[in-house]
Amino acid sequence: MTMLPRQYMMLFGITITAFIFNTSEFMPIALLIDISESFSMTTAATGQMITIYAWVVALLSLPLMLLTCRMELKKLLLLMVALFGIGQMISGVATSYEMLLGARIVVACAHSIFWSIAAPLATRLVTREHQPTALGMIVTGSSVATIVGLPLGRVIGLAAGWRMTFLLLAVVAAVAFVYLAVLLPQRTPGAGVSVRELPSLVRQPALACIYIMTALFATAYFTMYSYIEPFLHTVASFSPDLITAALMLLGVSGIIASLVFSRMYGRHRFSLLRWCLVGVAAMLFLWQAASISVGTMIVLTMVLGVLATLYNTMFQAEVLTIVPRDASTVATAIYSGIFNLGIGGGTYIGGLAAGADHLAHIGYIGAVIAIVAAVLCRLVYLPAVDVHHRNLR
Repeated sequence: MTMLPRQYMMLFGITITAFIFNTSEFMPIALLIDISESFSMTTAATGQMITIYAWVVALLSLPLMLLTCRMELKKLLLLMVALFGIGQMISGVATSYEMLLGARIVVACAHSIFWSIAAPLATRLVTREHQPTALGMIVTGSSVATIVGLPLGRVIGLAAGWRMTFLLLAVVAAVAFVYLAVLLPQRTPGAGVSVRELPSLVRQPALACIYIMTALFATAYFTMYSYIEPFLHTVASFSPDLITAALMLLGVSGIIASLVFSRMYGRHRFSLLRWCLVGVAAMLFLWQAASISVGTMIVLTMVLGVLATLYNTMFQAEVLTIVPRDASTVATAIYSGIFNLGIGGGTYIGGLAAGADHLAHIGYIGAVIAIVAAVLCRLVYLPAVDVHHRNLR
């Protein structure tokens, strides 16, 4: 049975919203120099807002979701899109760095809740057989942001100033708000989990294992990814144009991963789960060795991008499979917060390595962490999820 046109249209609206949220998160990286010059600051000082953004998302995902979990999902989504748009508008007219930072914190709060409800909402709009497609569309929106969103933001920033980039995101958010308000069904009930129920939720062995593996995976991947640009420039001797091309191909790999997920997850679930983390560890281990050849480096970058995106998509789907439906938004909020903690941890570890003249070895460091996650998956998670499914029969 194929999806109805209206279902595709609703998922398209959520996909576009995922695109602008993901574009916004990393956009300051491409505009850092211009923003620094506007406020007469160093790029290092201005760049702190990127770190602060990640930690706000990590720390507030669960508390904010618990405060809003009983809200109807359509209303909650529209509220977050509106808050996102307001934050972007304030960013565009900010007269000081402190005002810009405050606006970014507003956007981070919206981000915290959006990524907690996007996947549960998308899967509720379709039948079970089409849930992999729904999740794949959201991943595609995030991946296209890497390919088109960041370079486009940079081009607009150079042509019309960095403020215009933020203001245009506010305009797109307003359009998305109207689109979603018209199309989404009125009754999409939220979660019903209280603080007292959280211990029993996270005590589920399979779910607890996902959270630990996700922290390890994100730490491993972002130990490398946060410093991929200086690695490609310094170690692999890539030109600036070649670095841009490699990063765009990394985004393309996200689209490939979404296609693999939508076509293979249902039929080959356990094989994908078993080998994904092993593949990530292997690619990170080969990271330095691949730097001697442009072709090998680009191929490895794309394969790693496919595996990393596949991990994130698969284990979000696993969370939704394991927990009761009314707990899905809270469980996803915890997942999002833990993932962002991993981003911060990986960036910190990678920074220590780079600062100690070990930039060339960041792949090895990430590989060791990824191996721990792979072993945990094979020896703990897969048996735990097998027991979980047998108990449901």
